[in-house]
Amino acid sequence: MFPVLNKRLYAGLIAGTLMLSAGGFAPLAAQEIPNDFTAIVREKIPAVVAITTRQIIQDQATLNDLLSPFYGRGLGPAQPRVREALGSGFVISPDGYIVTNNHVVADASEIHVVFSDKETLPARLVGRDAATDLAVLKIDPRPNMTTTAWGDSDAVQPGAWTIAIGSPFGLGGTVTVGVLSARSRDINAGPYDDFLQTDASINRGNSGGPLFNARGEVIGVNTAIVSPTGGSIGIGFAVPSRTARNIVDQLIRTGRIERGFIGVRLQEITPSIAEALGIPDSKGALVASVEPGSPAEQAGIQAGDVITRFNGKDIQNVHDLTLAAASQTPGTKTTLTRNRGGSQQEIALTIGQRDDEEQQTGAVPKSQTADTRLGLSLSPIPDEGRQQLGLQPDITGVFVQEVAPNGLAAENGIQPGDVIVSANNRNVTQPSDIQEEWAKSRQQNRPILFRINRQGQSLFVAVAMAKS
Repeated sequence: MFPVLNKRLYAGLIAGTLMLSAGGFAPLAAQEIPNDFTAIVREKIPAVVAITTRQIIQDQATLNDLLSPFYGRGLGPAQPRVREALGSGFVISPDGYIVTNNHVVADASEIHVVFSDKETLPARLVGRDAATDLAVLKIDPRPNMTTTAWGDSDAVQPGAWTIAIGSPFGLGGTVTVGVLSARSRDINAGPYDDFLQTDASINRGNSGGPLFNARGEVIGVNTAIVSPTGGSIGIGFAVPSRTARNIVDQLIRTGRIERGFIGVRLQEITPSIAEALGIPDSKGALVASVEPGSPAEQAGIQAGDVITRFNGKDIQNVHDLTLAAASQTPGTKTTLTRNRGGSQQEIALTIGQRDDEEQQTGAVPKSQTADTRLGLSLSPIPDEGRQQLGLQPDITGVFVQEVAPNGLAAENGIQPGDVIVSANNRNVTQPSDIQEEWAKSRQQNRPILFRINRQGQSLFVAVAMAKS
């Protein structure tokens, strides 16, 4: 079930795993290495629950549909199917709040939790966040209910103990032990990936279970594994408590998530882009476009700026800035450092509220002018094609009619249907503008930097001349 890295933990037809991990976060010399983990297991296992869900599935095509052309009305009305799934969770408060994964409870019509003493209670969904795969449930409190406490995931270092307790493959109360393998893993599961990696055995049904440190504190929520067979091969991932605690608190408080928003579309800096921008390395996040009216625009951020620090922390890449901005509360005042034309400047801005963004599609215009050296066929933007290209009325540029398959432009990712807005930070309106900037770049022996509008979104592309 898990042939690729970003597959979510199974919440399927068989029983789910409830897993703990113990990862000490004191320096090794200061840590007491336990003889065993019986005390932690005995104390925390009552707070770990199995989660069972039921979902009504309406078949899109039924046997009745297939037979009706031959046997008239077929075999009668289609019957809905019931799918049952199991996952894991853990109690975080004496008033009955339980944390699990979003994919365990998404689309469920019924949710129940099963405690280690086999008592089963109905649960209601308080809120869920698909972006981090977290959800919060609520049950009527049990007398003297055991709860868990959050630990500090930022303090946990690779090599620290991890312990797992749960119900892998339906085997309730299973305990596994390992170490923290790595931190800050990006497994391409979503824009906010920042996982802890552990080698404590995590298997099908572990979804939503807690990852504990050696103090018995929750440092993560088990969420994903990598496995070619569906079983544990010692590579499991957990949402760190730093992220999970913030998401859970918001869900309990408001039932929804507020994420920080600054209003920029970002792009990684390649060596060619760095050379074209005249910056020493590829560190930072390149601003491809700025949303009108956004906090970034109000603060003076422009396309072509490179953001190197945010809220006092260095930004190495786009992922760093995405996490940093999203973690801020809307309305918070912060600072960022930008590099514009080789000059560093610190500016202040106020974090906004993130909203869903609409995507637009492009189209193909008609006239063309060839640029054989770049491998591009260029033309003015046809007025009749602006709406299909997703272009605002005030956008100017040059339309890419065709791209030669073996040309420099194609090798660097330029595509037919792109609109070149600027070349070397010069706004362009006709193919001759691009010819002039290409000639300058060749004379200076440096790549030409295009700013491109592609299907309503902006990005930078650096095209280097062929090396002799």
